[in-house]
Amino acid sequence: MVTRLRALLAWSKTHEGKKIIRFTMVSGVSTATSFAAISLFYGLKIIPGVMWATLAGNLVASLPAYQLNRRWTWGKRGKSHFRKEIVPFWSMTMLGIGMSQIGAFWARHEVHSHHWAHLTNTALVSFTNLFSFALFWFLKMMVFNRIFRVHPIVEIEEHLAAEENATS
Repeated sequence: MVTRLRALLAWSKTHEGKKIIRFTMVSGVSTATSFAAISLFYGLKIIPGVMWATLAGNLVASLPAYQLNRRWTWGKRGKSHFRKEIVPFWSMTMLGIGMSQIGAFWARHEVHSHHWAHLTNTALVSFTNLFSFALFWFLKMMVFNRIFRVHPIVEIEEHLAAEENATS
């Protein structure tokens, strides 16, 4: 067990490990943002429809997700490339939102079929969205890793610079 923890710790210090950990953290921020937005929009009846509240909450969360992933996870700076970065990101985001809309469709059916308290309905809608995005997360990680890939020489230089700074 200790050996596995040491191996995991060593992996987390590699370039790939850092990237996956950062992507996971951005996903956590995005998930928390969409969960809070959907809970507020639907729970406070700002947007009373399940489908629209889910859509709005996920769109709100996608805006910081792009910038955080691009800049922090993959270390990209400067102007975004429309065809290589923006289109694939928004395509994947729309697929994820589509997945959440399928979950919202089911949640809407449950909300209309039962006479639960609005708080229970809000929890159902929010947690269904959370579950939908969990299913979609792994595919998204693989695709985003290709979209925002930095040239291997740049990665090696970054890794060497980080090692030099660590030993200084």
